[in-house]
Amino acid sequence: MSETNPNLRLEFFCDAVFAIALTLLIIDIKIPSSAKINNTGEFWLALKDILPSIYAFLLSFIIILITWVNHHGSLKLVNKSSAAFMFANGFMLLTVVFIPFPTALMGKYLLTDHSSPAVVLYVSTMAIQAIAWIVFTSVILKNKLAKDEESRQKVRKNRTYGYLAFIVYTLLAFTAIWFPLIIAIITTCLWIYWLIVAISFKHE
Repeated sequence: MSETNPNLRLEFFCDAVFAIALTLLIIDIKIPSSAKINNTGEFWLALKDILPSIYAFLLSFIIILITWVNHHGSLKLVNKSSAAFMFANGFMLLTVVFIPFPTALMGKYLLTDHSSPAVVLYVSTMAIQAIAWIVFTSVILKNKLAKDEESRQKVRKNRTYGYLAFIVYTLLAFTAIWFPLIIAIITTCLWIYWLIVAISFKHE
């Protein structure tokens, strides 16, 4: 029996990659073995010290979750496949599985004097992911993989969002060189906004 959905295996593979990326986020969150805990007060202080890591974890969890929702919605718009499409999808997954690395760095250095490189790398990852979305949607349009005209229009809109996101996160990444904490807050607000939009948006 032939496969009705040519991207079914690809979707299963992508879901597994997203799940692994989400799991990797939590691995680095732990109280350092060097922390001296002799009483409850010191335990609370040790927990306080990992709050930046918990913040970075929650932010990245939201980012990967929203990316997965958008990716899932995008795959619903296509009913064909191509080699270029699979490689473009691979580029997208690369930006997803990379997120735990800058997440760990930002969690460790956000409230230190060395926060700038960590925040720049983190926000730059968002800019690179925007490029991945541009490539992903462009391949769908170029290879005529969309199901119908309505789907093509949605893909074009997603590509426009990709260009906008690239501009925004590139500017934020440059600004983070001087104002890392402010940029981290702005980035958080942006993704909270997108989370609210994603929750309120009715997917078919």
